Amino acid sequence: MEPLRPKRLHPGDTVAIAALSGPRSAHRTEELDGAVDVLEQLGFRVRVTPLLTSGGHRFWRAAAPAEQAAELNALLADPEVRAIIPFAGGNATSAYLDRIDYDAVRRDPKPLLGFSDITALHLALHSQTGLVGMHADFAPGLSGRFWSGATPERHAEIRDLLFGLLTGDLAEVRLPADKPWETWKPGQATGRLVGGLLDRLINVQASPYALAPETWDGAVFFWEDVGRNLGHVWNQLHVLRMQGVFDRTSAMVVGIPAGISDRDLPDGTLAGVKDVVLDVLGDYGFPVLAGVDFGHTGPNLPMPIGALASVDATAQELRLLESPVA
Repeated sequence: MEPLRPKRLHPGDTVAIAALSGPRSAHRTEELDGAVDVLEQLGFRVRVTPLLTSGGHRFWRAAAPAEQAAELNALLADPEVRAIIPFAGGNATSAYLDRIDYDAVRRDPKPLLGFSDITALHLALHSQTGLVGMHADFAPGLSGRFWSGATPERHAEIRDLLFGLLTGDLAEVRLPADKPWETWKPGQATGRLVGGLLDRLINVQASPYALAPETWDGAVFFWEDVGRNLGHVWNQLHVLRMQGVFDRTSAMVVGIPAGISDRDLPDGTLAGVKDVVLDVLGDYGFPVLAGVDFGHTGPNLPMPIGALASVDATAQELRLLESPVA
């Protein structure tokens, strides 16, 4: 399926902050206020959706799946809403992939931002419509009130890059590293970005909304994960191997995994994420670039799913080659 690029943002457009995954707890009100302030300073109108305003929840989610899908579908169908930014992640989106109005996306493609649990939305929307989804921070990440370990300069750099891409002011751009990236396998490749949170990718691939096999042809597969057992990561990468993903991809880009502990081995050594990746890949020769600034550890570089990118794992560079918006 050909990529479907969302329409670019313009000053005065309405951006919705929504509860597509987890709820807004009372102690995070300042984070919401900070996100609204930043978006208004950038020249956008901001709409905070009812599920987010209410601060309600159902278990660990903002609401029941039908309610969350209804909120998303209303935003997709509303011509005044020109972009959607979730407030938080969590563990919710896989439950309502079958309730999404995919025709509304085809009629009026608009940017959807987010990472972590939002990966399931990005990939299902991409598989069904071709929508280029912006794997990027949640709304609180737009200000300096969320990633406390990052400098104001890094926050501003990422924010300017993100909105330069969303407005169409930027197209081809080298993504800036905060700390040096790592070469796990050398080489260069060009392809369309596909990926996100590994666990949600596996969920989507097990659903009726799985990516078609040809989506992986020449793709630059990017992934990260958080709070997982290292053995689970190893097993899920093998699932993708058995699906033929690694026979088709041109490169792998690994983010910064968080909360994935090294494992003690019987010989007294430790195994980490790098060991697991290289073990699963075996003799696959495509380049692997790692330690790239996306995931659960700091401001997320924007990674537009479906957009063309180039990887130079040898020189530790990642470049976007086209605008993600139309």
